[in-house]
This record gives sequence, C-alpha cells and structure tokens, in this order.
Amino acid sequence: MSKMLWQPSEERITQSNMTRFIQFANDRFKLNLNNYAELYEWSVNHISDFWACMWDFAEIRYSKTYDRVLDQAETMPGNKWFEGARLNFAENLLRYKDDRVALIFKGESNPTIRITYAELYDEVARVAASLKKMGVRTGDRVVGFMPNMPQSIIAMLAATSIGATWSSCSPDFGIKGVMDRFGQIAPKVLFTADGYWFKGKAMDSLQRISEIVKQLPSVEKMVVVPYISEQPDIKVIKKAEIFDDFKSAESGLMIEFEQLPPDHPLYVMYSSGTTGLPKCMVQSSSGILLNHMKELLLHTDLKRDDVIFYFTTCGWMMWNWLTSALSVGASVVLFDGNPFFPDSGILWQLAEDEKITVFGTSAGYISALKNTGLRPKEKYDLSALKTILSTGSPLLEEGFEYVYDAIKLDLQLSSISGGTDLNGCFALGNPTAPVFIGELQCRGLGMKVEAFDDNGKPVIGQQGELVCTAPFPSMPIYFWDDPEGKKYYNAYFDVYPNIWRHGDYIEINDRGSVKIYGRSDTTLNPGGVRIGTAEIYRQVEQVDEIADSLVIGQSWNSDVRVILFVMMADDIELTDELKQKIKTLIRSNASPRHVPAKIIAVPDIPYTLNMKKVELAVKKMIENKPVLNKDALKNPEALEFYSGIEELQTD
Repeated sequence: MSKMLWQPSEERITQSNMTRFIQFANDRFKLNLNNYAELYEWSVNHISDFWACMWDFAEIRYSKTYDRVLDQAETMPGNKWFEGARLNFAENLLRYKDDRVALIFKGESNPTIRITYAELYDEVARVAASLKKMGVRTGDRVVGFMPNMPQSIIAMLAATSIGATWSSCSPDFGIKGVMDRFGQIAPKVLFTADGYWFKGKAMDSLQRISEIVKQLPSVEKMVVVPYISEQPDIKVIKKAEIFDDFKSAESGLMIEFEQLPPDHPLYVMYSSGTTGLPKCMVQSSSGILLNHMKELLLHTDLKRDDVIFYFTTCGWMMWNWLTSALSVGASVVLFDGNPFFPDSGILWQLAEDEKITVFGTSAGYISALKNTGLRPKEKYDLSALKTILSTGSPLLEEGFEYVYDAIKLDLQLSSISGGTDLNGCFALGNPTAPVFIGELQCRGLGMKVEAFDDNGKPVIGQQGELVCTAPFPSMPIYFWDDPEGKKYYNAYFDVYPNIWRHGDYIEINDRGSVKIYGRSDTTLNPGGVRIGTAEIYRQVEQVDEIADSLVIGQSWNSDVRVILFVMMADDIELTDELKQKIKTLIRSNASPRHVPAKIIAVPDIPYTLNMKKVELAVKKMIENKPVLNKDALKNPEALEFYSGIEELQTD
C-alpha cells in the first residue's frame, strides 16, 4: 500500500471547482454523482454529455452554438467536435478587461513588469491591427522565436484573434532546429527578441535570426522586441521592424475577433525530432481551449484570485497550457532565465514576492533542487502556495518526499503526464483526493485511459501500455504535410486500430491513481519481462555520489541486458565498491531483473531542449544507428561519448 502524503481539508474539497462541477453536472443531467470516481466513470461513458457540460461550466464565449458535440464517436482519428459552432480562442482568453494583473514578468537581469487585463487587451488590439494591415489573414502562420515574455503572449493572441495559426520555438534552439520546424509551415510573420538572458549573460539572437529569415522566404515581416539592449541594430536584417514601431499607434481599439469553426487550426506543435524531422501536429482552437480549461479549472482548481507560474520556455507545450490560464482570469507569472542563477532559491524568492499559489515545474528541476540541499520552507514565505505541478518525466518517490519535507507540508503535489501531442494530460491532479507517494492522482476527466497488457487487454494493478480508447477534443486535427493522414495514423493507431497508443508504460491501481514507468519504446525487456526505466532511476536517485543517470536496454546474446550510465558528482570516481553499492540498492528495492549488467561513467547525459532524457537516441548510438536530428538536443555533444564504448562489446 502506497504511503499517503497529503489529504485535502473538508473546506478545500467543498470550495473546489471540482465539487462545484459535480453539482453542476448533477443538476443538468439529473445525476447523483458523489465523488471523483463516479464523475470520472460518467465522463468517459457519456463523453458527449461530459464535454457539453464542460463547455457550459467554462462559459465558453461563442457567436454561434454547436449542432452536436461529437461525430463518429466510435472511431479514431477523424472525429468532428462541436460542429456548427463559431468562436475565437483569443476572445476566450481576453474575456476580462479590468485592472487585475494579467501578466507578471521576471527576467534574470530586468525589473519585474506587470500588465493588467485592460492593458493586455489594448496591446493585443494594437498588434492585431498591424497584422491585419500588413495582410495577415485567416490560416496564415505567425511564429515566435521568443523568450517567455509578455510580448510572446501578446503576439500569439493577436495572431489567433484574426484566425492565424501560431507556432513558437525557444530562443536557445539552433538554426537547424528552428528551420526543421518553421521551415515546414512557411510562416508569414516572425516575432523575435534581440536575445535572452542566461546565467547573467546576454545571449544574442539577431545573428541566428537573420540567417533563419534568409532561409524562410515566406516571411514578409520580422518583428523584434528589444530585450538585451534598448536599441538593437536591425538595419542589416531584411524585413525587420521594432515591436513598438510595428504595433498600431492607436489606443482604445476594439478587437474584431474572427469567428471560426471549432476545428480551425490554432497551434502547430512539434515532436522532439530526435529520430528525424519533427512531426508538425496541428491542433484545433475549440479542442485546446476546452481541454485546457478543464485541466485548469477542475484538476488544478484555478480561480480568479490565483497566481499561477510554470517554469517553461515557448518551445514546450506547458507555455501554451500556462497561457490558457488567462481564460480563468488568474495572474500568470512568466520567468526568463536559469532557475539556479544567481542561486538555487531564485524561483522560491519569486514565489514569495508574487504570492504564487500554483507553482509548476519539471521533475528534473525538483531532483536538481533536492541535490543542492535547499529547503525552501526554511528560507521563504510560501504561505500562499497551495499546489505544485510537476511534469516532463516521472517524479520519483524521493521527489515526492522532498516536496513535502523541504517545501511545504500542506499542499497538493500534482504529478501530471500527457504530451505535446494532446497539449494536455492523460493523468493529473485532483484537488478533492489525497496524494500518494509516486502516484499521479487520477486519470483526466473525459480521457478513457487504460493500461493494455501484451495481449491488448486492459489490466488493473499491472504495468501496461498507456492507451486512450475513446476520442477526446484536443487530439491533433491533422499533421502538417500529411494529406492522406498516414503519419498521423502511424504515430498513434498502427498498433491498436481505433485506439490511441501514447507510448508510455503505466500502471493504474484500483483507486484510479496512475504510476508512470517511462516511455514504452525504451522499456527494458531482460529475460522477456518488461520493466520501466523509472524503477531504476528511483533507486539511483538515492545515491549521493551520482549527479545524473540514464538507462537503456542493449540487445545481447539473444536477450536484453540493462546498461546504466552515470554522471558522477564533482570529485567522485566510479569505483567497483560504488558499482556494487548501486547494484545492491537496485536489487533490494526493485528486483534482480532491474540490476544493470554494466554501470559506466559518462561525462554528460543528453537531454532534449524540453529537458527530457533521450534514452532512445543513446540506444541508437550504442547500436551504431544514425541519430538523425541532434539539433533537437540541448547538449548534442553529449551523444558523442556513447559511440563505440568498448565495455559494451564484452560480457
């Protein structure tokens, strides 16, 4: 039985949006739902009713209502949602126009900036007017190569208000990484900053962006936000204009929100691209809006008086997710910089200063913070904090314990998991339920998630493949440049026809909580028994001598053997004694099958730009197979060490 770490108070349960929604659904459909388990079962067995209920509960703004919620409910992909409706995504995020703070921006080397909802509306209106004036129309692509700053959100809202499709990359992407993405979708306008800050250093973006624009003939205008300098020199860059010069000089403008069908393309998102050219996943305005509002209102319990923060870049889906918090009227905190500069407490000082109530980050950050020895609760006033969100990779049990021991005892820790593909979560938090160590609290409402065994049968209490057996509105509407839908089908439906196979290895227990064991394409299979890499990471995390690690399965003698790569802490060597200590720990706390056949010290662990370990790319390297797109990595040079390791050629 898993250890319970937190239980919500009766007051918190009673006052939650989740409880309010249960009553809303009961009243509308004459139901008698009493708790989350009953609500979840209703939501996945009456999908049209649930999403219709969510549409009304979220008070979606529209000019024309839908004729029906879902067409072709029994088949995937190709579903049609909310046919007949007309709405605009940006209008729903700009529903408030008052003097409450909408955006709070903290950059590494800049004073804090605050923008009210009224000011945000005005800024969006002025940029939208200029985009229209230069000829941007519905269906055009507008992109951002931007830090996580207010102008990124303003540009996105301006573009989507007139029906353009938005896509963005983080400014730490290299030229090839940007071209692999934007080059496929031929944008008409590109927003950028002159640079960004990292560890106190100004990192120039203009040289890279000038090369990028040369290779993007579709770009008619490049709009530059001064950030690392007050007056960046843009004379040498064709088609460039400073942001304040580009936007309309008029104030008090009204935005003419283009009323669009629900399946209008809102975002183009990208796969990590470590095994080839990134897939361009096109997502719909209504699907993203409704799913984000479900996750923010119900699963995160976000309210108008909340202050929400997520440590993210514009190249990660959590930026899109965070931005949708504007639809609730909350204050959104943006941060640009290194989360450990000038010290490991920088984000917790931000939490204290801004009275952050919902703090979002990655499992990797929590692990790195733990290794610094910082105990935020002893140094910072976190009395406002009610929820911590963690995603990006499975949060290990030690991470759960660290949060409650070192950060705050009375808070909801929501480990959440989903993906860029759906711009949301399959499993996430529930403010009305307890938190158990190592577990995601629940499956998302309206998401019919199951774990399939090797025979394609659903199982409870056993590890299996994460599948979704019913459609959901935030599924991609199509992949870019995939007219026959083959790339789309092969990405999710080629293993189980008509069933979404996500690529994660999970376990669902009898109370509905979920454990994530890592990616199923990197699941280990020694002796024919499938085990998740997260089970090994959980043990290695406890070894102080190890700074980071990576696990892969190597094909060997007609079987698979487990290989553990370790990056050592400063001034520590990997000795035979330490290897034995690691193996004993894994054998005792996991199983003999989890024990690595080889433990090898490496100088670095490769990560994607979104800070996910690239186990599959390392596996390809040791098998002498090509890794096609190293530009998708944050530290591509780290891969080189894994080629031709002699120790992997012997028993």
